[in-house]
Amino acid sequence: MEVNLTEANLSHSERFKSELISLLNEKQRSIWINMQQVTYVDSSFLGALVAALKHAISIQRDVVLISLQKDIDDMLKLIRLDKVFKIYNTEQEAKQAIV
Repeated sequence: MEVNLTEANLSHSERFKSELISLLNEKQRSIWINMQQVTYVDSSFLGALVAALKHAISIQRDVVLISLQKDIDDMLKLIRLDKVFKIYNTEQEAKQAIV
């Protein structure tokens, strides 16, 4: 799944969370989210990511974040979400680590 937004904010968070949960419920083993285009993430969108991850864990699935911009990667490290999400620089890196 690619996030085609530059600003991931409140106006997109509910729909995003619903889509992720639907994909997870469709028996997807893991959801890979490419965030290469995203330059800004607000707390509501982070909440949607965390809610989807919480749901994924409850049904033994994964949420993987790929290609984060440096500012977003730094923010996730600051609030320690890098400890709960699987984060990779590229899809190739994720494939090598997960397979």
